[in-house]
Order: sequence, then structure tokens, then C-alpha cells
Amino acid sequence: MPDDSSAIDSAALPWLSAGELIAQYRSHRLSPVEVTRCILDRAERSQTSLNAFCLLDAPAALEAAAASEQRWQRNEPMGLLDGVPVSVKDIVFTKNWPTLRGSRTVSPTQAWLEDAPSVARLREHGAVLFGKTTTPEFAVGAVTRSPLTGVTRSPWGSGYTPGGSSGGAGAAVAAGIGPLAVATDAGGSIRVPSSFCGVFGFKPSGGRVPAYPPTPYASLASIGPMSRTVEDAALMMTVVSEADPRDWSALPHDPVPYHTSLERPLDGLRVAWSPTLGYARVDPEVQAMCERAASVFRELGAQVITVDTVFENPLPLIERFKDALTHFAFQSFDEDRLSLMDERIVRTIRHSRNTVSVTDHLAIETQRAAFGARMNAFHQSYDLLLTPTVAVAPFSAELSQPPGYADSPEWYPFTSPFNFTRQPAASVPCGFTRAGLPVGLQIVGPAHADLLVLQTARGFERARPWRQARPAGWVA
Repeated sequence: MPDDSSAIDSAALPWLSAGELIAQYRSHRLSPVEVTRCILDRAERSQTSLNAFCLLDAPAALEAAAASEQRWQRNEPMGLLDGVPVSVKDIVFTKNWPTLRGSRTVSPTQAWLEDAPSVARLREHGAVLFGKTTTPEFAVGAVTRSPLTGVTRSPWGSGYTPGGSSGGAGAAVAAGIGPLAVATDAGGSIRVPSSFCGVFGFKPSGGRVPAYPPTPYASLASIGPMSRTVEDAALMMTVVSEADPRDWSALPHDPVPYHTSLERPLDGLRVAWSPTLGYARVDPEVQAMCERAASVFRELGAQVITVDTVFENPLPLIERFKDALTHFAFQSFDEDRLSLMDERIVRTIRHSRNTVSVTDHLAIETQRAAFGARMNAFHQSYDLLLTPTVAVAPFSAELSQPPGYADSPEWYPFTSPFNFTRQPAASVPCGFTRAGLPVGLQIVGPAHADLLVLQTARGFERARPWRQARPAGWVA
């Protein structure tokens, strides 16, 4: 294995989707070992320019790939992703690998005995886990750099940020280093780097993918896929959304096979397009590109209506809510530990310690419930909401925010409202700026309508394919 008479061009191999890899394994035209070696080599050679990985484990990956190869030789795959290389964000627990969360305050010399639910499901389905991707410290921030791992850069140009906090995942997938990445999103951390890296990212409904261990940010956070195709993301969703008893707050398992349920006509859907949600300041080039992308849904038969204001600006409320969570999460950090951390996070922690009381936090929860009810009412009139994913195009990797914007959600104002409501949302690539940098369109669905968002993204992908666009800003 493989059958050399019909071998895949080595230059094309890194760009094969997970579904295509499975088909090649089934026909014995490719070996999981061959693919894993290619991905590991690509990952290692990219580190100087991209710095997308904080850990690569070639021995473990090749051992898993060899076991997968034997199963495919017997035509007995153990699951839906047998032999497919998958990376894991360094915020998600992975057995035998340190999960340092991008921080020097976490000791690597401890027992790492458990997989998070998503990682456990991937192993059960035969995925080849090959490395951990970089994140800003404790996944705080929409650019990816930390005192532990330094600056992560975009494959579309090493001078640009891939966004964050799943920036390593986005850079890796965009650069052809694995077709799938496990990522997390508590305020835009899947969707922002998906937009900046020109890949597909899906933030599932809150609780759709079981999570463990518990975190103060759990009610905002989702674990989800980043990929180069919608079908790959849906395939991973079928796997990682399976039940896990460790997450008592997870949604009941929905047995829908997402990856085989993507095709549906979009005609008749009621789609709201909101260029600013009523409060955002958006770069004109980004807004124009997203507006053209929104018009594609009209071509597909949907009724598209411009809605200037969807709700009053919720960002101050969300930031106050996060202050309370931050205060709790870092309450045990003394000055010695704080001295090891990114000064931007330290400022946030210090601010949180004097900001929100328990009474304030409970009052915000009540306001959050009203905000969620408002969105439920909105979706009585509209099946979907479209917005830009990010208000700006990718900017310098040396900056925390684009010029002219504060170091705050002001430049990514479209994502965190839907963590607050726990709605499913995706970012689809919708074109490139005049400078050749990717831009994303956000698709938001009603509560728990994960399949609808994936189906809609697939419809857009079919109408405006993006896979053929590959970055040339780094040398593999």
C-alpha cells in the first residue's frame, strides 16, 4: 500500500480533504503513513515562517497512522476519520501531551492523563493526532501570540496575523497542514482566524460538542472544527458531537449525520443581511465584499432583506460578563504568576478584580436571558442572519489591534453576541481584498440549528467555491 500505478501527485496530497483521504485509503491508493509523514514534514518546515504549532509528536502520529494502515489493508476502518491527520488547539486536553494553554504559568511536568471529549471521540474514530496548535495565553485575545510560544503568522503573508485565539489552527489548515483542526470559540476564536486565514470555521451551538474539564467560560465557549471544506467540518461534527457523560450541561446528542445531510435547497429561506448590526464600524472594502457575498443567497433563491439594526450594542454588557468570569478564573494568581504572563492579560485580570460584584453578575445573567429571547424572536421572522465575520482585513502580526481601533472587540464586533446567546455560527471565505488578504462572511442560525448553518454554508460553498485559493506567502 499504496498502489503506485495510480499514486496521488505529492504536491496535491496536502490539499486533499478528509473525505478525499478516506476515499483514497478505501481504494488503497494512499496510505495513512504516507499522508502523516507528508503532514509532519510540512508542519516542521513551516515553523520558522508560521509558528503554528507548540507541539509535534511524530512518533505517536506515525504509530497511529501505521495502525490505521493495517485496518485499511483489512478493509476494517474503525470509524469515520480513520487515518485522517487532525491537530488540536493547545487549550483542549490531550492525553500524554501537555496542555499549556499558551502560558508559562502552567507546568509541563505533570501527568496528562485524560482526553477532552472531542479528542476522545476523534481517537475512537481513528483520527491521527499529530500536534497541538498555538493559542494566545489562556486563549484570551483575537491575535495569536504569547510569552510561551511567541508570534504566530499567516500563510497569506508572514507579516500578517492569522487572528485568534485559534490562530495556529487557522494557519495550519490554510497552509495544507492537516485537513482538520480542533478549535475553541468563546468570543470569535474560531470565526476570526477562519476569516483571516481564508478557511471554514464552525462554532456549534453552546453544548452541542461536550467539553471537559469545566471552565468558568463554559457558557460562552464551543469546541468546533476548522477546515478547508464544509463537508470536512460536518464530518468532524458528526464525530465530536457524540455524547460524553463528563459534560453534564451538554445538549442531548443529536444523532444526525451532519456530513451526509448537507444538501438542501436554499430557496425560500428568509435571510437577514446586516452590515453593521446597528453599531459596528466596518472597513468599506470588507463591507462591500460581504454585501456581494450576501447577494449570492438571493441568487440561490433565498429572500434576502437588509436589516440595519438587529439589537442595541451588547459588547459592553458582554465585556462586563467576561470580567466576572475572568475574576473567578484567575483569583488564585499571585504576583509571581502574573509576572510570567502577557501584560495585556494581566491588565484585564487586574481590571476584573475591581469591576463586577456577584450581584452585578447575576443582573447581567438576567439581561443575557432577555438578549437571548430577543434573538429567538428575531428568528421567528428570519431563518438566518448574515454579517461580516470581522470588521477589518488581516493586519500586522506585530499589533494587538488594527490601526484606528482599540484593543477590544471593536474590530471583531460580530462574533461574541452569538457566544452570549449560544447560537450556531460559521465563517465562510467570501473573497480577497485588493491586497490579496482573505475576508469571511458570518452565517448565524437560530438556537440549536447547527445543521441549517452547515447546509447554508455548503450551499454558498457550492455557488462560490473557495478551495482552489491557496496561500503563497510561505515556503513549504
